[in-house]
Amino acid sequence: MTVETYRDAWGIPHLRASSARELAHAQGRVTAHDRAWQLETERHRARGTSASFLGADALSWDVLARRARLDDTARRCFAALESRDAETAGWVRAYADGVNAGLPAGARRAPEFARTGLAPGRWQPWTPLGVWLATHILFAGFPAKLWREQAVRHLGADAVRLFATDGPGTAGSNGWLVSGDRTESGHALIAGDPHRFVEDPGVYQQIRLACPEFDVVGLAVPGVPGIAHFGHTGTVAWAITNAMADYQDLYRERLRRTGAGVEALGPDGAWHRATRHTETVEIAGEPPVVIEVIETDRGPVIAGVPEGLEAGTGTSDTGGDGTLLAGDAQALALRYPPRVTEDLGFGALLPLLRARTVADVDRALDAWVEPVNVVHAADTVGGTLHRVAGRVPIRAESNRVRPVPAWEPGHEWHGTHETPYAGLTDGVAVMANQRGPAGPLGVEFAPPHRAARIRALLDARRTWSADGMSAIHTDTHLASAGPLLDHVAALDGLTHSATRLRDRLLAWNRRMDADSADAAAYAALRTAVVRRLAAHPVFAPLTEPPAYPDVLLPWLALVPRIGHALEHLLRAEELYGIDRPTIVRAALEATAAAPPAGTWSDTHRLAPWRALPDRADDGPGLAGDHDCVLCTSAVPGLTDRAARGPAARYVWDLADRAGSRWVVPFGADGVPGAVHHHDQLPLWLKGELAPIVTDWSLLHRIEETDD
Repeated sequence: MTVETYRDAWGIPHLRASSARELAHAQGRVTAHDRAWQLETERHRARGTSASFLGADALSWDVLARRARLDDTARRCFAALESRDAETAGWVRAYADGVNAGLPAGARRAPEFARTGLAPGRWQPWTPLGVWLATHILFAGFPAKLWREQAVRHLGADAVRLFATDGPGTAGSNGWLVSGDRTESGHALIAGDPHRFVEDPGVYQQIRLACPEFDVVGLAVPGVPGIAHFGHTGTVAWAITNAMADYQDLYRERLRRTGAGVEALGPDGAWHRATRHTETVEIAGEPPVVIEVIETDRGPVIAGVPEGLEAGTGTSDTGGDGTLLAGDAQALALRYPPRVTEDLGFGALLPLLRARTVADVDRALDAWVEPVNVVHAADTVGGTLHRVAGRVPIRAESNRVRPVPAWEPGHEWHGTHETPYAGLTDGVAVMANQRGPAGPLGVEFAPPHRAARIRALLDARRTWSADGMSAIHTDTHLASAGPLLDHVAALDGLTHSATRLRDRLLAWNRRMDADSADAAAYAALRTAVVRRLAAHPVFAPLTEPPAYPDVLLPWLALVPRIGHALEHLLRAEELYGIDRPTIVRAALEATAAAPPAGTWSDTHRLAPWRALPDRADDGPGLAGDHDCVLCTSAVPGLTDRAARGPAARYVWDLADRAGSRWVVPFGADGVPGAVHHHDQLPLWLKGELAPIVTDWSLLHRIEETDD
């Protein structure tokens, strides 16, 4: 095996090998060296075994992962991949072998193993597929259907429209494509930033992969071979955002236990045998928990199975012999494409690396499954691409909105939708999770503010270069402030302090700058309004915690729902009889009486997710907000801290790949205290980007061993 490992000044790995398979092994090995703790955490999360070393806080996720059959689905998808595409299966296997080769030495570098007593395990060929599944199973936001069901039940059908916005648990992104007609070089630029939960180590890994077949720089997902989401081959580049499509369904199930096992009532009116077994979930420091895993013809039952093995009781007639396991309001089966088709879309990964033109990227993406994305691509001969990629099942409209009854006909899947294409407008295409080309495939989309702002900024100049993109990445204008400020402007008869605050907010430039005291005052007022709205009696039924797994509850929390939908709730012609002017007046008076003492960044601080939390860590102050292009998401009414934000930033230059640049929130190395653990954080905070080095002679060759 001929493999060379190089690193740039930021510690980013650049790998060369004599074949694609050897390169996959090298990618797995170097990732294990840099991120052994992250890889093992993700492997355990995919298997539903993370509570065994992380403790009870991880239990709810582990139970969901097991009941959703993530590991079993990964195994099935890999077995199907071996039969359909032996080359890709062997390439994935080589990556897993590389991880196994690098894990022992990588684990010795990572202090978390000693801290938890965890020993590195062994990666199986299907483990990368399991990591991909676990990373993206919540991307389509199927728990939002539970929220809509609750909201409609208590507030009526209009609640779906009023609360339709980018929810607190989903992921988004910004992305824009500028064709050569609008650039100084005459070649296209692609830029953007994926918005995800900011994790330490980061969810994206900067890397270069080179062999005789291809030479690609991009952002990889640690634990998965290749470069799926953001890449530049030298002649073509691509990038994605979340399409906000709906491609997962929830079914209410009527289950009963008989002497032969568990049965589920089907749409044909008959009871059908469900598969059933038990699993033991180990919990660090606590007794293990035995759970029952049930799968119906619709899919795995993820909620409503009684803990323990005793039969439950229900209120519905079972229609025959047996004991009902769970009432109609509780048992939920999840149907998701890879479980149905045994295809996770890994067949797209090698063709993406080998792509030379947008036509190649387009063909590769025909094999994409999930998450469903909007894609931009451009090549050096002037080609551009703007399309949706992924599989969305064709089924009844009600399936997309709420859980549907499994025992009623009309909720089956019937093939998949054709993925839409879109073009450029005046040489520009913008994607920011808005209701764009993916509109027919989804229910809830992000408000249009980020997309509109990016478009306005791009239209402010006729031509662009890579150097200008960071000003767009870091724009802090908050268009969604308008409805609340309109309510404030209409108030009169205020106290002196409230009048001063009103006038100050109306003169504010609506920028959520880190050093802005006005932005802090606006955020404090917004929080006060959200909390008063959430406390209104009309919403009281939505404050009761529903009987669902803890991991799903963020989608059903009332305060974040009101916070993210605030502009719609304030703009609506009528809102359930709520006196909104009185609420805004009271909130303004209260904020004026106890105004924030500092600037926005004093409370708007980064709160990254770590598998082992460091309670003493106080993250840096941030600019931006949920609806800014600089999307550092506070949760209005709940916290100013930002757990979500740009998980990377990139600029792909088709004129010269060496003119491209990128940055991640922390660094290339996942080991605390390492030189390259947090060395990119100052750049990320300032909105600056690191150069991409493509000249091998400017890189440092590293002799890394597994000893």
